[in-house]
Amino acid sequence: MCEHGGMSDDNTARLQYRLLTGPDDATFCKRVSDALDEGYQLYGSPSLTYSRERVIAAQAVILPRF
Repeated sequence: MCEHGGMSDDNTARLQYRLLTGPDDATFCKRVSDALDEGYQLYGSPSLTYSRERVIAAQAVILPRF
């Protein structure tokens, strides 16, 4: 599941893998931080690209298996 913008619906089961994307700004950083607070772990390095107007960031996160 790729997410751009707001977080997923609270009624949706927590996915084992999520790819968070969006403009590289404080809102994106908060979304990644919120995912970490929910128990997700970073998976790989962030990616950045330029869309003529702004920098777009992507960060994969996973839920660890216990």
